[in-house]
Amino acid sequence: MKIIKFLIIILIFQSKAYALIEVDITRGNLNPLPLAVSPLYSDKNSNLFSKKTLKIDELGSEISLIVERNLKQTGLFNPLSKDAFLQKPDIAHLKPRFEDWNLIKAQALITGKVEVVEGKLRVEFRLWDVLAAKEMLALAFTTVPTNWRRVGHIISDKVYQRLTGEKGYFDTRIIYVSEEGPKTKRIKKLAIMDQDGFNLKYLTLGNELVLTPRFNPTSQMVTYLSYFKNLPRVYLLDIETGVQEVVGDFPGMTFAPRFSPDGKKIIMSFATGGNSDIYTMDLENRVVERITNHPSIDTSPSYSPDGKYICFNSDRSGYQQIYVMKSDGSNVKRISFGNGLYGTPVWSPRGDLIAFTKLHKGKFYIGVMRTDGKGERLLTENYYQEAPSWSPNGRVLIFYRETKTDEKGEGFSAKLWSIDLTGYNERQVITKTDASDPSWSSLLSN
Repeated sequence: MKIIKFLIIILIFQSKAYALIEVDITRGNLNPLPLAVSPLYSDKNSNLFSKKTLKIDELGSEISLIVERNLKQTGLFNPLSKDAFLQKPDIAHLKPRFEDWNLIKAQALITGKVEVVEGKLRVEFRLWDVLAAKEMLALAFTTVPTNWRRVGHIISDKVYQRLTGEKGYFDTRIIYVSEEGPKTKRIKKLAIMDQDGFNLKYLTLGNELVLTPRFNPTSQMVTYLSYFKNLPRVYLLDIETGVQEVVGDFPGMTFAPRFSPDGKKIIMSFATGGNSDIYTMDLENRVVERITNHPSIDTSPSYSPDGKYICFNSDRSGYQQIYVMKSDGSNVKRISFGNGLYGTPVWSPRGDLIAFTKLHKGKFYIGVMRTDGKGERLLTENYYQEAPSWSPNGRVLIFYRETKTDEKGEGFSAKLWSIDLTGYNERQVITKTDASDPSWSSLLSN
């Protein structure tokens, strides 16, 4: 599963024009921006790349569909029907007739072109401000033909960033635990897919139980927990090479391994003798350091993006709450004080919020709070849901949700869901099988 790097990313035009478009990213999908995504036109004389790929003219349409779907799923954009377009794609890309696009209420327009240059796929696109009748952005990419889906995601990221002021999250992948079979005999495998559900791959065979896969923030490396002959082991897996190694065999139970922000350490909790504390392991020299030493249960640690602090949950106050401490284990402070039990805290990539799972009066909530515990907001509630993971721009949370079994023990399912930080745009993330424990990668194009 080697990631193919882009050969060329060229800025072909840099517009200094003032744009009238403004996307309010703080209000979810209340006022989505009307946007037209014109099909990317192509040289009709181009041949098939291979028997397994699309024709060049089909690629243009498919790439534009990827961009359209990505932007629509954010809840911030309303892609207009192509049936209403009055201008042909090739002419629109060279010089849009803005009055035509104004007529169908488009405020932004995306145009583009695809061609084959010396066996490579070259894609260019332009983003236009229809209201100001100005070009906002123009870029070109050259890559191998099989990389065309990523081109669509990168275009989506560039458009999203230009219109919202935030980085996008489309050229990313999600790793999760694929689940099949009855609830009492689940087969669990590591699975990975593009954030839109395509390019699904299974990374383990399902012979052993796997739990809590987590991405390295700096590379396409994952850590996860697996049971070998009923013994818990923490593994490292390089997705690009397929090389897998055991980090260590630890006494007792090991929970929730995660990487440090620089990717050089793993932080996790060990449970022995009915107690659980937080430890780190340096991946270079395998030195293990104990971070907490308390008679209560400390678990689910997560670093702040600058690596200076750690959030975790503990029952040291009598019941499970969220705490924050310095990365050396000093200056421990409780930050959650609401009703209910708090767990699975995870620090936002922006550094300003901590997401969590909350159990209160028999219902599970996914919520966020500031790093001092103030401003708690519950985004969604259900019968059972947990394990939030942030998109790399800190805008969206992905988590998993389970359904209740009926009297016969049937009807159970586990599915991935996502929700915007505002609490809007909740939607199911479609997977081939049941799914749990999702983790979002960093941007692949960084």
